[in-house]
Amino acid sequence: MIGLARKLPSRKTPSVEVAQRSGSLYHLAPDVVGLRLGMVNVYFLGKPGTSNWVLVDAGLPGAGKKIRKFAAQRFGAGIKPAAIILTHGHFDHVGGLHDLLAHWNVNVFAHRLELPYLTGRSSYPPPDPSVGGGLLSWASRFYPIKPIVLGSHVQALPGDGSVPGIEGWRWLHTPGHSVGHISLFRDTDRTMIAGDAFVTVCQESLFCVLTQKPELRGPPAYFTCDWQAAHESVDYLLSMSPMRVGAGHGQPLIGEQMLKDLRQLARHFDVDSVPRQGRYVENPALAGLHGVLSLPPTADHSSGRVLLLVAVTVAALWLGTAFINRRRRQKLFG
Repeated sequence: MIGLARKLPSRKTPSVEVAQRSGSLYHLAPDVVGLRLGMVNVYFLGKPGTSNWVLVDAGLPGAGKKIRKFAAQRFGAGIKPAAIILTHGHFDHVGGLHDLLAHWNVNVFAHRLELPYLTGRSSYPPPDPSVGGGLLSWASRFYPIKPIVLGSHVQALPGDGSVPGIEGWRWLHTPGHSVGHISLFRDTDRTMIAGDAFVTVCQESLFCVLTQKPELRGPPAYFTCDWQAAHESVDYLLSMSPMRVGAGHGQPLIGEQMLKDLRQLARHFDVDSVPRQGRYVENPALAGLHGVLSLPPTADHSSGRVLLLVAVTVAALWLGTAFINRRRRQKLFG
């Protein structure tokens, strides 16, 4: 697909170590498990069989039933989480919430700047399908950006950085992909839930999402509305020196090579991750406690559309010519 993201330079580095996997489950730590649901991950924090556990994010629409099924297997039938923590409110991270809240009477926590998109007050900034260069980027023009309405179920995270419902973790404000995006960190073993502050797969590419080849990347480009803040957030997370990382997209990674690759990502972020052009590259979307305040104008990508039209036309002509030639050969040779 035609896109305006920068092509990653070839850097041959040792393969990163992927967390232990069994099917769609990733065992990041004895008490941290990731569950892949389509193109996105949710995380369960808490020891198996305990009643003190929290859910991080809620996946795509329709994910609630699978989340509840795994929760019952891991923690026991009828054991609901102490809280649901949201890294942010994009549609692929909140899709299962209404189903979950219909069965679990629990509180949902998010950063206060993310609340307008969870209480019906504001839509998210529109995605930019011109960046990223992959099919999922192109398709982002159809992704929902309207807010969901959680009412009294949703609350702002505590200002002291603690994570409701579980001890030993703290939340970190990591804006850029969204204004109220957060990540989670546990100092004792340097385990991190990064959300979409950075990811471990080329999320813009459908092929990469299907194959799940592990690689550290910047946040999904099509939904990132402040690239300067996104860079600062990656630097901030690097300063924690994580040794185990679970992202919102891609396989959880562990070990020294992962940390080296994260350092490389931060060092070359402006070259490797920030698109050359795009709606939010020069000017970010501005948002506050009541939601979006202002948006930069839509970028002119007419040249990209022309190239796409030319490519489609050439492909159609080639297929048509091939079909005609085939029919001619059939008539000549029976």
